[in-house]
This record gives sequence, structure tokens and C-alpha cells, in this order.
Amino acid sequence: MTPLVDRARRVGPLCSRIVAALFGGYALAALGSVAALALPMSKPQAVLTGMLASFAIYAGAVVWVFAARSALRAWAGLLVAAAPLAAAAWSVW
Repeated sequence: MTPLVDRARRVGPLCSRIVAALFGGYALAALGSVAALALPMSKPQAVLTGMLASFAIYAGAVVWVFAARSALRAWAGLLVAAAPLAAAAWSVW
């Protein structure tokens, strides 16, 4: 194997996890904050709840991405977590 291919095999999964943590975590937090609007409470409280929950969701997503066994499993975990949040957010839109 050439040194370039060897380095790509080592760095590729790390770059994938970084992208998943940054953008996947942000998307998951955004879905969570919008999904909070579907909760049975007043609109201002739902907005505040969603905003506060988004910080915890983002932190949890970042921890999950780097704790997962592989980068593929990290992406799959984000997608599995996003499915119910997307369904709840869809009802609000």
C-alpha cells in the first residue's frame, strides 16, 4: 500500500466522525428543538424547553459519535435518533 492510501485509511474515519459530530449533532439538536413545539404546553414554554434541550442533545450526539465503535455505527446512531424527532417535528411544520 502506498503511504497516501494508508494515511487516508487512518484519517478518513476520524474526519467522518468530526463531520458527524459537527453537522449531524447540529441537525439532531435542531430537530429536537423543533420537535419540542409538539409538546402539550404553551408556545413560549415549548420554545424554551426545545432550546434548552438542544444543548443536551448536541452534547450527547458529540459524545455518541466519538464513543461509537465505528464511524458507520456513529452515523447510523444519529439517523436512528433523528427518526422520531423528525416525525415529531413534521407534525409541527
